[in-house]
This record gives sequence, structure tokens and C-alpha cells, in this order.
Amino acid sequence: MYKAIVFFDLDGTLLLNDKSLAADTIRAVQELRQNDILPVIATGRNLFEVQYVLDACGIDAIVSANGSYVQYAGQMLHAEYIPQKLMTRFNTFAKHQGDRVGWFNSQAFALNGRSEYTDENFHLLHLLPHVDQDWYQQNPVNFMFVFNFNKEKLYQQHFAGELTLVRNNPRGLDTMLAGVTKKTGIRHLLDKAHLTGIPTYGFGDQLNDLQMFDMVDHAICMGNGNPEAMRRAEYVTGSNMTGGIRQGLQHYGLVR
Repeated sequence: MYKAIVFFDLDGTLLLNDKSLAADTIRAVQELRQNDILPVIATGRNLFEVQYVLDACGIDAIVSANGSYVQYAGQMLHAEYIPQKLMTRFNTFAKHQGDRVGWFNSQAFALNGRSEYTDENFHLLHLLPHVDQDWYQQNPVNFMFVFNFNKEKLYQQHFAGELTLVRNNPRGLDTMLAGVTKKTGIRHLLDKAHLTGIPTYGFGDQLNDLQMFDMVDHAICMGNGNPEAMRRAEYVTGSNMTGGIRQGLQHYGLVR
């Protein structure tokens, strides 16, 4: 039985700004495992994008795509799939707005078109954009990303009750089935892996972490976090660039 479970967001949290891992962060996660504490990734990104993080840290549990795909001990526990008809309507609506859409599952992704913003986004993530307008019709899709800067309310109102949309970075909106969040993904992990009743901690920095903050016993926001995330956190640690992960873990006595 684990003594505790710690959920880590990635971008702006566990990762440095260049998407690499600080050596001390890797050591801190390894110390958690040595202390019988389970580290879990909880991210808006998809499994194939972040496998290098799991490998470097020795982590085999993840809540990915904002709760749309959940894995424990290297095995899938739960997955959500967006219906094709809904995606087709979403693509049409986005096209009318002049917005690009990306479709994702745990293994791959594709775009319906490229722009300077899609290129910038995937350059930062060290991913090569692939355009295939029919990809979503031939592959299961857990998660979408629509590129825009200020249209949250427009999309949220138009797809209310069908999709959950939340801004993960300035360039666009994470898009999941209605009601799917990091919170629901964490609940699936805890229930299906029989991990309920164990103290839980969550590290995050952005608005898509708020549902995770509501789910865990102790919410920790990074010093570089969104002001609302800081307000909702139990503890604000240092930034992702200044050892905030170890500082937060030390604050709760989880590592030395």
C-alpha cells in the first residue's frame, strides 16, 4: 500500500520551459518511489508526447489528455472517445471561425491544416505537425485541440453539454467530451486501481489544473502559475525553473 499519491502536471510544472526535466526533479520523483509514494503524471498532453518523461522518472501511471486516457502500471485503465459525428460538426464550426483543429489519441495525432500558430505550438512541444484532414475518420480520438486566442465562451456555449473546452496555453483550447477533466481521470485511476483512501497531492500551474486541485487532498501551485490557480491552491511553491517541485514536496515532508 502506498503512503501517498502525488499527481504532477507537466508543462510549467514538472518540466522546465524547454520541456526538459531538471536533474533534481528526476531525483525528487525517484525519492518519492523509494519512500513508497506513487508519482502520477496528470497532463493535458497525450501519452505518446510525454513517454520520455515517464521513462526518465520511472513513472508508469498517467492521467493524460485531461482525463481522457488513464494508465496504471503500464496498462490502460480507462479511455474516452469522441464520436465522429460530433467531431465533424466541431471541425465545420472551427472552419467557419478560421481556426485549425488537431485530433489526438494515446499514440499519434494529426491536424486539419497548418498555420504559424500550429507550427509555433508544436515546435515548442518538439513535435512534427502532420496534416491529414481525414485522420479523425480513420482513428479513435480521445482529445482535440482548437487553435484560437480568445474564443473560449463562443466554443463553450456552442458545444455546451457535448464538449468540455479549457485553455491550456495562449494558442488554443483543450477539447474533451463533456464532463471529462483531470478530476474525472484521477477518480478513474483511484477507483479502478483500488487506491482510494490514500492521501493525495497535486502540482499544477494552469486553469486546466483546477479540477485536479478540487479532487486531491492537497493542491500545490507553482510560483509561475495562473493567478486563479494560485488562489485555489493550498500551497504556492517555487517556479518550475527554480526547484519548485522539490520545495513543494519538502513542504509536505514527502522528500528530504
